[in-house]
Parts: sequence; structure tokens; C-alpha cells
Amino acid sequence: MTNVTVWRTRLAHALPFYYGWAIVANGVAVSLSTRTVMAVATLSVFVVPMTQSMGWSVGMFSGAVSLGGLVAVFVSPIVGRWLDKYGAGVILGAGSFATGAVAIGLAFVTHPIAFYFLYVPGRMIFSGPLEMGLPTAISNWFIRRRPMGLAVDAIAKGAGLSIVPWVMQLIITGYDWRTAWFTLGILTFALGVVPSLLLVARRPEDMGLEPDPAPARQDPANQDADDAKGSGNSGSFAEIDFTVGQALRTRAFWILAIFSGASMMVQAGVSLHQVSHYINQGIDPRFAAISASTFALAQMPATLLWAALARRMPIRFLMMAASFVVALAAAGTVMSDWLLPEIISAAGIGFGVGGLHLLIRLVWADYYGRQNLGTIRGLTMSAQVGGQALGPVIAGFMFDYFDSYRIPFTFFAVAVFLAGIMALAAKPPQAPTPEPLSDPPGVSGQPDRQAPVPGD
Repeated sequence: MTNVTVWRTRLAHALPFYYGWAIVANGVAVSLSTRTVMAVATLSVFVVPMTQSMGWSVGMFSGAVSLGGLVAVFVSPIVGRWLDKYGAGVILGAGSFATGAVAIGLAFVTHPIAFYFLYVPGRMIFSGPLEMGLPTAISNWFIRRRPMGLAVDAIAKGAGLSIVPWVMQLIITGYDWRTAWFTLGILTFALGVVPSLLLVARRPEDMGLEPDPAPARQDPANQDADDAKGSGNSGSFAEIDFTVGQALRTRAFWILAIFSGASMMVQAGVSLHQVSHYINQGIDPRFAAISASTFALAQMPATLLWAALARRMPIRFLMMAASFVVALAAAGTVMSDWLLPEIISAAGIGFGVGGLHLLIRLVWADYYGRQNLGTIRGLTMSAQVGGQALGPVIAGFMFDYFDSYRIPFTFFAVAVFLAGIMALAAKPPQAPTPEPLSDPPGVSGQPDRQAPVPGD
């Protein structure tokens, strides 16, 4: 054991509560700092002041978000393997340090190349290491209370994204956008780096602890027939660990990957451009910025509701419901041109997106287990991040062409509605059957062993 591991173990035994909640507490700190810096909700308040002061187009500005996501598509599988091997602590700590440095650098940009040079890697860190690291760390420490652990993390994220854009808008109005970027960098250094390196262990087993601890599996006969042999349903908490190869051979893997990409495309596209849409509709920028905060704030109570339902209903039905909420609210955004409809639509999108974020993070751990969760999530993050990369640039260039956000927001409403229908087909995969033995027992003279799974 290293000195840090010994220190963590002693702390875990000294605490009056399960150490997994210390992992969650660190996630709260990161969500209130690092996680907000490169989020599209935060960037949305920079769109108008930066493009106007620099003379940049909205499409060019939005392209940095998409390019950063594109880079994350290729980086995420590597980060996923690192998470399984080394744990989330080092990745979160290093990612926070780099994000803080990028934010301070953005305070001094004067040219589009400099903006892309800084924002693209910052967005890559947000879309890859941060987006995977926090939920993977929590999922590795919880089973029975995994929905609640992820819900607390999501609430912290919502709190950060409801407060930070509004505060940044006040700084931009009172000072300028450069001061706002510098402030974000200092916040990240203060809260995101050291706690991650000190507190976050890979799994409870590394410290001689149990995950959660988990209760025994319930009788499948008492569960929904569609979900009886999988997890992600009411009452079933026992783990089923899939190898990467086994996961790739299940239908649910590919359906969930496509669903993640489509739903996050809508989330990123709408959340980045919602403030600009309302300003374009003639709403005062100070009131338009309320939509970004409302969107984030609505995710907090929504997350608690979705988490409460996650152990009582099949996750695929909840994913469908959350998608329909986002579709309806996105359609409402198209018709919003004054403050009250703006707030209602932003709250509806936040309510649905809160469910999508929680359920997408939960379903991978519940369906495929903890043992290879980082690697499996790394592969699927390519689809999710790809969707997040497409959303902002689609909306940005559509706006440049039509001089309105009505067309892209209508497109997003239809896309997420169709994704919700598709989610119904993502039934939990059956427990993997043992692979055939490489040699019949007793023939090779070697102990019986399971044949490796191709592709692992």
C-alpha cells in the first residue's frame, strides 16, 4: 500500500459513515468548479460578448465546442482503460489543473486560433475525463444506493451550472468577459485539484471495504418479466460483470450508445444556444441569462425524482419519459419570446436533461457491472461525446443560415423524441454464460480454465 492508500484506509475507518460518501463529496467540489468551466451552459453567456468584441461568427465560435468533443471521441477509450487501471483520482486531479490553466489562458485570447488552441483541449477534458471520471468513481463505490450517489453528484452539477453562468454574466456586465474567465480558473484551482488526489480511491476493495454494501439478489420471479435476468430494474442490485467483449455482443450496448449520442446532441445544442436565442428574440441579456440558470437549477429536484424511480421502474421506460419531456420543452423554446415562456421551457428542458444525465450514467453500471465499467464507458462515450459535438455546431450554422434558432430547435425536439422511442428496445442483457473451455477437462493436463473472450 502507498502512503496515500494507508491514509485513506485510516480515514475510512475513522469516519462515522461509509467512505463512498467522501467520494461523492469530492464529486460535489469538482462539480462546483472544474465541471462548470467548459460546460456549454457556462459558455453560453460568453457567446454574445466574445463574438461581438472579436467580430467572430457564432458558427466559428460554436465550432470550438464541437472540435473539443471530436477530440474526446478518440481520447475517451484510452481514458476509460486508465480509469479501470489507476482509478479516477489522478485523472480528476490532473484534469482540474489543466482546466484551470486553460480558463486563465482564455482571459487573454485575441485571435480565433488562440481561442481554439485553449478551448478545444479544455472541452476535451470536460467531455472525456470529467464526464467519465466522476460517475465512474461513484458507480464503483455504490450498488444499492448508486442512484442516490449519482443523484447527489448531478444535483451538485446542477447547482454549479445554475450559479456559475449567472455569476459570470454579472462579472461580464460589471467588468468584462476576460475577468470572468480568469475567475473561473482560480475557482478550479481552489476546489478541483487537491481533494481529488487525496480522497478518491479506485474501488472499495482496494481499501478492504465492501461496495455499499450490496444486499442479496431478489427472486427474479417477482420482477418484471422483461427485466428479470438483468439489472436496472426494481429490486435487483446484485452485480453481473461483463467483459468488454461480452458487452459488445449485446443489443442493449448499441442501442444505449445511439440513444446517448442523440439525446446529448440535443442537450448540448439547446443549452449552448438558448441564451443567444432569447437575446435574438429581443429579451434583455440579463433576463435571457436566467434561462441558463433555470435550465441547470431545474435539474436538481428532477434528479431526485428520477433517482427515486430508478429502483422502482425499468430504466429504459424512464429514459423514454425523460426524452419526451425534453422534446416537449424544446418545442416550447421555439415559441418562447418573453420571460415567462422562457423560464417554463428552460425548466422543462432541465427537468428532462436531469433525468437523461442520471439514467445514462446509471444504466451502464447496472447493466454491465463495475469490473470493466471504465473501459465500457470509454467506448460508449465516443457516441455520447460525438452527439455533444454535433449539437452546438448544427445549431450555430443553422442560425447563421436562417438567422433564427427556430429550425434547429425544432430539429432537436424531433430527434430526442425519436431517441425516446428507441430506448424502449434497450432491455437489460442476460447474465453472460460461461465461455467454452479451451480444452476438455483432463485432456491438456492443465487446470480447467475459461477461454478468453475475443475482443477483450
